[in-house]
Amino acid sequence: MKRYVSVAAFALLAVVSLVAQAPEGWRLRVDRSTSASDPDAAGDIKFVTMGTGFHATNPQAAVYWNPANTATGNYSLKGTFTLVKPSDHTNYYGLVFGGSDLEGSGQSYLYFMVAQNGTWLIKRRDGDASAPTVTEKTASDTVKTPDASGKSTNALEVRVMDDKIDYVVNGTVVHTTPKTGLTAKTDGIYGIRINHHLEVHVDGFALSEQ
Repeated sequence: MKRYVSVAAFALLAVVSLVAQAPEGWRLRVDRSTSASDPDAAGDIKFVTMGTGFHATNPQAAVYWNPANTATGNYSLKGTFTLVKPSDHTNYYGLVFGGSDLEGSGQSYLYFMVAQNGTWLIKRRDGDASAPTVTEKTASDTVKTPDASGKSTNALEVRVMDDKIDYVVNGTVVHTTPKTGLTAKTDGIYGIRINHHLEVHVDGFALSEQ
């Protein structure tokens, strides 16, 4: 039986600066699972430069960002995510944008993610304990699922415009939200979120102004 992880079922563990092989200036915020039925895996998180991109090994969930990476106004944020090893249940990974106070108790950001079961999800983080859902988990043929080798690659993009946000998977707009309510705030830090039990490679992570 498949288990479906609640993206909100995580508590703050730590915020640390990355060292060693990690991209210069990047930080992470670790969220440890508080669910007895969906515990974290053993071991330490690893986030390193690899080739032209980043490689994340996540026994726990984490958000990765560089404080220098901020966006305002109209922009497009992209990243190509290759799931290297699927987990034994559904976990999400993808883009973070509109972030602020990522190291504090007032953390806030939007996140657009996909999972190995072919679904996508949009949520908002507001503080340590609040992660309201913008759009529920939605199945789409556009989201690629693991092949025989266990790998899948999905190119994600958010297109922030004056009055709306388009959410794009592999070149196809899968959803649009107005810039009101939960998705009103899009200015701020951008980065990556990867949930626990996942190993993901990220290429082409970049922002362009519109």
